[in-house]
Amino acid sequence: DELLEEICRCEPLITEKRKPQVRDLIERLKTKLAAPDDIKFSLYKVLRAHILPLTNVAFNKSGSEFITGSYDRTCKVWNTNTGDELITLEGHKNVVYAIAFNLPFSDKIATGSFDKTAKLWSAESGECFHTFRGHTAEVVCLQFSPESTVLATGSMDAMARLWDIQTGQELGALGGHTAEVIALQFSQTGHDLLTGSFDHTVSVWDVRSAQRTHHLIGHSAEVSAAIFNWDASLVA
Repeated sequence: DELLEEICRCEPLITEKRKPQVRDLIERLKTKLAAPDDIKFSLYKVLRAHILPLTNVAFNKSGSEFITGSYDRTCKVWNTNTGDELITLEGHKNVVYAIAFNLPFSDKIATGSFDKTAKLWSAESGECFHTFRGHTAEVVCLQFSPESTVLATGSMDAMARLWDIQTGQELGALGGHTAEVIALQFSQTGHDLLTGSFDHTVSVWDVRSAQRTHHLIGHSAEVSAAIFNWDASLVA
């Protein structure tokens, strides 16, 4: 109880309604800490997923399903426990490189391709809801906002773009980098977006205005990953 109250005092995002969830997480952590730590990992399953090399994989929130992208221009959805193929997402005209579920909901999938487009799919039926066109080079990273209302994409064209999940319309073009945008992350509120680029810099953007609020300069070579801490007060 004391730990729960301390966490709630320090973290204003935790409302009274969320307290039981935090308590449950604390209890689960206690159980993990008390468990023996001599667990050995072993190979669980090998899937011959695609006829050409894989590019990326991503799990849904519960881990019950995962998706794979490939040079064969498709994305596949798999049952984690059985290894059964559930859906094949076909429509891209080049390598499917960037893939993501809309966590925590996990009812939609976004794919980014070397064909310069991104697509939004139903995770249940495989229906393609939208094709996002606007980038002039390969789409290499993407992420859903926490509320799953906006999709951000990053490309070799040095641009990041924001898309409306419902309408498929472009919400903003984030121009300012001078080389590939290779990393993306939304803040927990969804109000800020972080981009990392091969131009050696990181940018922070206001999602609502599509304007750059900070330009982080200091690296002397390509930035290949960038991430906020929980309250977006720090960037690594």
